[in-house]
Amino acid sequence: MAILIPNDQARKIFLERQRLSEPPGRALTKPGLLQLIDDLGFVQVDSIATVERAHHMILFSRNQTYRREHLTALLEKDGELFEHWTHDASIIPSRLFRYWKHRFRRREPIIAERWKKWHGEGFDSAFEDTFRHIAENGAIMSRDMKVEDHKSGGWWNWHPNKTALEYYWHTGKLAIAGRVNFQKIYDLTERVIAQHHHEPEVDHEEFVDWACRSALEKLGFATSGEIAAFWDIVTPDEAKDWVKAHRGELVDVLIETADGSKPRASVAFAGFPETLGDIPQPPARVRVLSPFDPLLRNRDRAERLFNFFYRIEVFVPEPKRQYGYYVFPLLEGDRMIGRIDMKADRRTGSLDVKKLWLEKGVRPSSGRLEKLDAELVRVGRFAGVDKVTYQSGWREV
Repeated sequence: MAILIPNDQARKIFLERQRLSEPPGRALTKPGLLQLIDDLGFVQVDSIATVERAHHMILFSRNQTYRREHLTALLEKDGELFEHWTHDASIIPSRLFRYWKHRFRRREPIIAERWKKWHGEGFDSAFEDTFRHIAENGAIMSRDMKVEDHKSGGWWNWHPNKTALEYYWHTGKLAIAGRVNFQKIYDLTERVIAQHHHEPEVDHEEFVDWACRSALEKLGFATSGEIAAFWDIVTPDEAKDWVKAHRGELVDVLIETADGSKPRASVAFAGFPETLGDIPQPPARVRVLSPFDPLLRNRDRAERLFNFFYRIEVFVPEPKRQYGYYVFPLLEGDRMIGRIDMKADRRTGSLDVKKLWLEKGVRPSSGRLEKLDAELVRVGRFAGVDKVTYQSGWREV
């Protein structure tokens, strides 16, 4: 018989797994930062810096003593983190690199065929020269090999060497050694990822077991589809088969939804939820989340748990946007309470608040708005500005 998990408990369990239940002001060391990313599994990377780039916002929302230089050192000096793909470009603990070799092998023929369609036959003519150049001369950026008469554009108009660099990165032969103004620096993988992170080799069965087991551990409870989607390195059928094969280790749970609709049938490890111990109450303060925060990455799961519908509208034409170009979700305790449109103007030293939308039933009480203002001051300082400016009409009527 399935165990019914009340919605408020399910939210707190997931927030705890997401490291959002801890005091955000507790000192975070560099080893502590590595452990934080390891606990999350990965941190998505994105170039948009309306306030601050996504990876920095994700880490800051969990611990506001987070230091960017620690992340840079772990990536570019210590080699304890690497950049690659989960569902999107992400920062991943290097100890997991050996599992990504399976992703490389799976993706190589798919990527080769897809890029052949994009660029036409013969698109890979520059590949050997590009790889040889890096092997002999060291790390490069794509601009270092750009042909003189090439016209810039999107991925469909990449020059051949840029195509080669991305192809070799996606298939594991090159790695990201660092970034300059967010532009990737490519080098041979063996010069970026230490050899001990390549070993020991794992076979396919071990790989699938790790991917599914670790996903369920980090999610707390999940459907087979959510297990497959977490790392995005196993197929839905592989996740289904893993659940069937490991029934002796799992229990069926029903996760109560926030809107009162039918509970969601999921699985968890045996002993759940008693094995979790005391589930902490998340801090009551208001926190700004990145649009790419892993708490909300699976939009359907977030909607079931928090009754919070969220979509990024970056690619939505402005007249059709419901909210704004890059709107930040707001978390208070264990509730998603709204979203805010804001931008850091470093020229004027101001965090400009354009609009605030609170969820239905969330009152704009003076205490709540004071907590929001305190958080915006903290976010502003992190983004390098020293004041918060509320623009005319910022409060939704």
